[in-house]
Amino acid sequence: QLQASGGGLVQAGGSLRLSCTASGRTFSNYVMGWFRQAPGKEREFVAAISWSGGVTYSAGSVKGRFTISRDNAKNTVDLQMNSLKPEDTAVYYCAADLSRATRPRPDISLYDCWGQGTLVTVSS
Repeated sequence: QLQASGGGLVQAGGSLRLSCTASGRTFSNYVMGWFRQAPGKEREFVAAISWSGGVTYSAGSVKGRFTISRDNAKNTVDLQMNSLKPEDTAVYYCAADLSRATRPRPDISLYDCWGQGTLVTVSS
């Protein structure tokens, strides 16, 4: 129901835009988040956005570089990634918090619905 796309290989300092597309149901009423998992590491929170798009929350490691946005009419959530670093290399996942929370939260356990990830590789 959720599919992440847009990953690829980019040099350090470059940009990528990831997109999460929902199918089968609408996710416009839910907080949506992006997470990532680097090789050998646990999955971690990257950014999340309220159902309206009016409130966002980002991890400190990406603040000022990554921007999350959504288009409820298209049922998509995007992650614009700028000034990429080698440590941003990971598989990126989008997920939905189906609790109808009003504010985005970073706790991974709150996200119920996960999509397949997309690999982002940043070369130095």
